[in-house]
Amino acid sequence: MEFLKRFLLLSFAFVTFVASAQKAEYEKLKKAFEKSYQKEIDGDISAAIEELMQVYSEDSYELNLRLGWLNYSQGLFVKSKSYYQKAIDMHPFAVEPKFGLVYPEVAIGNWETVRKLYEEILKIAPNNSQALYQMGMIYYGRQEYQAALGFFEKVVNLYPFDYDGLVMLGWTNFQLKKIREANVLFYKALLNKPNGSSALEGIRLIEQ
Repeated sequence: MEFLKRFLLLSFAFVTFVASAQKAEYEKLKKAFEKSYQKEIDGDISAAIEELMQVYSEDSYELNLRLGWLNYSQGLFVKSKSYYQKAIDMHPFAVEPKFGLVYPEVAIGNWETVRKLYEEILKIAPNNSQALYQMGMIYYGRQEYQAALGFFEKVVNLYPFDYDGLVMLGWTNFQLKKIREANVLFYKALLNKPNGSSALEGIRLIEQ
């Protein structure tokens, strides 16, 4: 019985020690994030990165995600991609690291990779309006207007009063020679943003 009491006391002490050590590590990590955010606000991205590197752990999703952003902000696109990819590998069904990876891929000009990232996001979250809109913009830029139309229609179905969605659906219809539909969409967009230059330009071209 005495042995059992000693064992339980030792076990409790060990658990308390582990919990205390974990709390200390968490506080150290939290402090590093706090300092990093402040350094970023101050405009010192290098220092913001350094604060996190002092506590860096390769298996930390949060650190990899944050370092992906900071390295992108610093113009270190290859490093940024590496950190974002580590975050993706840890949480393959998360969309935020994929959106993050878009930034350095766009900066490098890897447009096909960008398109594939948005496709992956839409497989996970089919109604993600940001990914739908960006896919529409990609196909619009390629002058593949019929493909763009489907994406912009989904955006407007989700957000019927969104200016950007309405305008781009308007321009896509305009390019497809669906002038009446385009005109209606441009006028609807102006209810959201009365001085919206893109909608006004579309109306001017239709009514000239």
